[in-house]
Amino acid sequence: MKLNYALIGCGRISPNHIAAALENDIRIVALCDIDIHKAEHLKEEFKLDSSVKIYQSYHEMIKLEKLDLIAIATESGYHAQIALDCIKANINLIIEKPIALSLSDVDEIIKLSKEHHVVVSACHQNRFNKSIQKIREAVEQNRFGKLFHGTAHIRWNRGQDYYTQAPWRGTWEQDGGALMNQCIHNIDLLRWMMGDEIDEVFAYTDNLNHTYIETEDLGIALIKFKNGSYGIIEGSTNIYPKNLEETLYIFGEKGTIKAGGKSVNIIEEWLFADRKDNPDEVKMNYRENPPNVYGFGHNPLYSDVIGAIKEHRSPYVSAQDGRRALELVLAIYQSAKEKRSVQFPLHHISTMDVKKSFKEKNK
Repeated sequence: MKLNYALIGCGRISPNHIAAALENDIRIVALCDIDIHKAEHLKEEFKLDSSVKIYQSYHEMIKLEKLDLIAIATESGYHAQIALDCIKANINLIIEKPIALSLSDVDEIIKLSKEHHVVVSACHQNRFNKSIQKIREAVEQNRFGKLFHGTAHIRWNRGQDYYTQAPWRGTWEQDGGALMNQCIHNIDLLRWMMGDEIDEVFAYTDNLNHTYIETEDLGIALIKFKNGSYGIIEGSTNIYPKNLEETLYIFGEKGTIKAGGKSVNIIEEWLFADRKDNPDEVKMNYRENPPNVYGFGHNPLYSDVIGAIKEHRSPYVSAQDGRRALELVLAIYQSAKEKRSVQFPLHHISTMDVKKSFKEKNK
């Protein structure tokens, strides 16, 4: 039986969601956006059936339509409230990153989803990259031995045109900065690969080149994980003249890897003491070339969520996973704000807690 599906938010990332929904043969019932023209354009672009309805109000949509799955791809600041309303209507969810902008909100999402027995997946689609799956397999097989340190580099470019396209971008209330928007996928991967559990973080953030936005365009952080390993994050949207790279390194007692490309979709280094596989063959076989930084991960993420709904299990990328990525970004913000290391776990913090101090620092 096909699932009934709707998309809320028909902006920049929406084509990836519709393409994944079509590829996974679920029934697209409705599209929703406060700008009706965006929804109509998306419907026309994908030549969707005339029966697909267009809504301006998601409240009206979830009231009138019988929906099994909704993807939320609106401004980040609206994710949490929309998610909670959908969960109360017993609808399963895929929520674009970040899952929310405050830990209190995501904790409520997790709590309510358990009470209503609905599946909620955070859309960290790069976990499904072939390269990342191969690296994760090596982590789970303990091929690295003792983990020493890992690094995540996001060296991208975002100019004024990007921000003027949508005024919510670069605001603390609706977006967050480079780390929350552009870098959170690789931040998620670093935490996931290095053992998830963190002791403390120390960080700096700054706005060096984007005077017309509220938030940071550079973030640098040092992480101490509970397993004794370390992590380094470098995220920037100041790279001249265009996106340069997104890379993930892991260094261990018995292994070294590097994943690069547009969205960590290419294995560039593969060295292990156990010699279980040929490094040249691995590098040749794990090279995807996506058309943009969004990669190819939405399709398998949708497939997994559909399976989770039908099999009554947790999704591969859960709401709790989305919380971990959010927690780390917020910890970086708090460390930079307070000029000190921040201990884990975190609880009641949001992007709005950072706003005043960051504005004063960058006057």
